[in-house]
Amino acid sequence: MPRRREPLLVLGILGQYPMAGVSWQAIHYLRGFDQLGWDVWYVEDSGAPPYDPRLGTTTEDCAHAVRYVADVMRRIGLADRWAYVDLMHGETHGLSRARLDALYGDAAAIVNLCGATAPRAEHRRGAKLLYIETDPVYEQLRIAAGEESSLAFLTSHDVLFTYGENLGAPDCPVPLERFAWRTTRPPVVLDCWAARTDPGAVFFTSIASWENKGKDITFRGETYQWSKHVNFLRFLDLPRHTPQRFCLAMDPADAAVEARVRGAGWELTDPRPISADVDAYRDFIYGSRGEFTVAKDIYVRPRSGWFSDRSVCYLAAGKPVVTQDTGFGKFVPTGQGLLAYSTMEEAVDALARVNRDYAAHGAAARRVAAEHFGAEPVLRRLLADAGLG
Repeated sequence: MPRRREPLLVLGILGQYPMAGVSWQAIHYLRGFDQLGWDVWYVEDSGAPPYDPRLGTTTEDCAHAVRYVADVMRRIGLADRWAYVDLMHGETHGLSRARLDALYGDAAAIVNLCGATAPRAEHRRGAKLLYIETDPVYEQLRIAAGEESSLAFLTSHDVLFTYGENLGAPDCPVPLERFAWRTTRPPVVLDCWAARTDPGAVFFTSIASWENKGKDITFRGETYQWSKHVNFLRFLDLPRHTPQRFCLAMDPADAAVEARVRGAGWELTDPRPISADVDAYRDFIYGSRGEFTVAKDIYVRPRSGWFSDRSVCYLAAGKPVVTQDTGFGKFVPTGQGLLAYSTMEEAVDALARVNRDYAAHGAAARRVAAEHFGAEPVLRRLLADAGLG
């Protein structure tokens, strides 16, 4: 284990969205920075009311959120290294307010994961403030359109990172104006995932929302939808073209959508128990043959180069991934363990290729995770690019 260095704080949304997919994203950063020797701390300080999955809505009571954060941090061996700030009621859970203030002053870096927090004065007391944009294209288009709120938010950071590895390339129409963006990709801590390639597993699966609303954006006459359902519909008939079976952990928008999806040959399972617990989420992936998924329209059509932090979990588990092409193949090798498609014919062919030599693709999936998404190389590069190497 490397020697501990200066404090590094990760601002996140574990409690605001107490769902396993969100949690695994944060876990890989926290464990990854910890393994690199940083004195790592998790802080939730956005002021947003948390979502309570038991109620199905947001709430002013943060008790469930606090318990959830405490449980996740305990499971990853960082039980005493977190703070949840309830701005609404003026309370701090986990660390004391005084200890948190001291950390804000002592930290070498504060990582604003997903833009979870709008930086305030206490976040600007000497630490280098890094924004990690996990959902590319939206903010870049808002900046190009002159949106002042996006300009103010991005200006408040010292270094900007994006999962959009193809932004700025000739084949990506997204303009990069006013800010310098550095590219990164979702890290995965291999120690968290056993290689569970299983030729006896039946279903290619994924864990997804049918539709997301509120962040569609129109630019130069093109509307880009921040939702997967557009592309799910394009490939809805896939089960009719392949003997491969599919099961989605997904809650359809309504009964009509559910009937349409099931009628096309997809099996559905309730995502709530899977998303309620990080171990249940991992077990669902372990029980899968591989992942088949689409990507959000806003990532695909502009060829953003985005890659999924959920898909890296499948890869780390030795599960082949067949996913919609966003341009990521320019940066990560495809064809073995990780296969990209753009058309129905390509999707059918990718699945057939995996199933013809399943064991080899499973082993390749784990290699892709280790060599191209491993937390150590990904986060070392990120820190070096931020001047913190």
